[in-house]
Amino acid sequence: MPIIEAKPKMLLVSAVALIDTDGRVLLTQRPADKLMAGLWEFPGGKIETGETPEAALIRELREELNIDTSLSCLAPLSFASHHYDANDDQDAFHLLMMLFVCRRWQGRPQPMEGGTLKWVRPRNLRNYPMPAADIPLISALQDLL
Repeated sequence: MPIIEAKPKMLLVSAVALIDTDGRVLLTQRPADKLMAGLWEFPGGKIETGETPEAALIRELREELNIDTSLSCLAPLSFASHHYDANDDQDAFHLLMMLFVCRRWQGRPQPMEGGTLKWVRPRNLRNYPMPAADIPLISALQDLL
């Protein structure tokens, strides 16, 4: 009798490489109370039912960083597809993350959920421990910048 594997939950995420006028990229550090605490990532979050990836990203940037941007300022760059195995804190899930680039926004990014922000030169992005799904996106970003 064949073994039927449970299909992991699919998680759709929009993320952004905010690029400042000096060509640096903004990374955010995951808070201590969240999964993968302490790792650095591109800002963004889950796409809610009925949201487009761009609308989700605009919402997340407002909620997490207190900045506003518009659809016309978001340019798709790449995506990552990564399976996360189950552990003590979570069930298995598969993450599909779309990465956009944004060079224009209103406001100064501030960590609204108590995390830490860091502007990083593209060549130094690999010096920061990141979730597995974010790591493959670094090359595409470095090639662009």
